[in-house]
Amino acid sequence: MSEDYQRFFILTGGPGAGKSTLIDALRERGFAGSAEAGRGVIQQQVAVSGPALPWNDPALFANLMLSWEMRSYDMARRETGTIFFDRGIPELPGYFRLIGLPVPPHVSAAAETFRYNRRVFALPPWPEIFSQDAERKQDFAEAIRTFEAVTSAYRESGYQLVEVPRAPVEERVEFVVDEIRRSER
Repeated sequence: MSEDYQRFFILTGGPGAGKSTLIDALRERGFAGSAEAGRGVIQQQVAVSGPALPWNDPALFANLMLSWEMRSYDMARRETGTIFFDRGIPELPGYFRLIGLPVPPHVSAAAETFRYNRRVFALPPWPEIFSQDAERKQDFAEAIRTFEAVTSAYRESGYQLVEVPRAPVEERVEFVVDEIRRSER
C-alpha cells in the first residue's frame, strides 16, 4: 500500500454512537468521507431479498462488509486530502469474534494490508443518543459489546485509539479536526 494511509482516518465505535452524524458534519466542513459498510450492505441486501443480512448469515454479511470496505479504500486513494471512514477493515476481526466465529485468514490479511492513519477516533457508547432503526436492530448492550470488540481489534492491529468526547456534534467536529492538526505537527 502507498503512503495514502496517513490521510485516511477511521471513526469507529458501536452502533448508535454518532459516527455517521459526525462524518456528515465533517463533510459539511469540506472533508471527504465514506459510507458505513454495514448499513450499506443491509440496505442493498434488503432491496434484493438477499441472504447476507447479519441476522440471517453473519459470516456472509461480514465478508460483504470486507468487500465494501476494500472498495471504499481503493476509491479513497483516488481522492486528495483527508478522508474519514465510517468504520474500517481492521475492525472486522473484532466483528468475527463478536459473532462467535473464527477470524478467516483473508480477513486478517486484509486488516494488515489495508492500513489507515494509526490514530483511530473511537466514539464510545452513548445511551442518550442511541436508537434503533430498520438497519440497526442491536440493543444498547450489544452496542457496548460491539464497541469493545472493534476497539480491541484496532489495538491488536497496532492502532492508537483517540476517544471522541460525548458532546454536541460541532464540538466533536472541532475535537477531531484539532487532533488531526496536532498529529501533523
